[in-house]
Amino acid sequence: MAYAVQWIRSLLFNIQMYVAMVIVAIVFLIPMIFSQKGASLAAKVYCWWVVWSARLMIGLRVQVRGTIPKGEVLVAAKHQSFFDIIVIFNCLDRSKFIMKRQLLFTPIVGQYAYRLGCVPVNRGKGAAAIRKMVADVASGRVAPGQLVIYPQGTRVAPGDKKVYKMGSGVLYRELQQDCVPVALNTGIFWPKRSIYRKPGIATVEFMEPIPKGKPVAEFMELMETAVEGRSRELMAEVGFYE
Repeated sequence: MAYAVQWIRSLLFNIQMYVAMVIVAIVFLIPMIFSQKGASLAAKVYCWWVVWSARLMIGLRVQVRGTIPKGEVLVAAKHQSFFDIIVIFNCLDRSKFIMKRQLLFTPIVGQYAYRLGCVPVNRGKGAAAIRKMVADVASGRVAPGQLVIYPQGTRVAPGDKKVYKMGSGVLYRELQQDCVPVALNTGIFWPKRSIYRKPGIATVEFMEPIPKGKPVAEFMELMETAVEGRSRELMAEVGFYE
């Protein structure tokens, strides 16, 4: 019975979340067209609404740990669900994401992502996609701030294994910026391709920065060890063990 009630609450939450996306997009349409700040404000309002309504409707709260980075920095995060995008964007003051190119053609999301300065990547083109990504960032077409990359390139369900791709290492080397690893357990509460949302406290943790200037191979090892190790610990805190 409790599961059925939570499933219905989850369904209603999901519906209102997408309705809210349309409403916010319409309200901020003119500011978005003429100003990147307008697009950023719209995204902040929407992210705040999702976090607040998740707590109210499905009993899902957010706990953010660690020091939230400011200024020019690379953020390498675990990616388990749409919810971690919401929480990370809500935390950072000037964030933009490395995103798959197909999302640019998604109604609302694509238009706002473009105005926010997100960097589209054609994942099917391998090394060419990495070169294009680096060129887009280094050319100055991307506004200053925190550049967020998901090193595994896709959402990864708790317990699943995916290779950490070299794109994050190349960006780290070329941008010469510190990198802040981010661990999380959001996928426990907000599963991929599921309506059901589990109540509880989801944690997103910003860890100690990896200083700029390290060899790429060393950086990749440090980053993966930090993100994977701490994410496993955060998942274990809420009862998930691999």
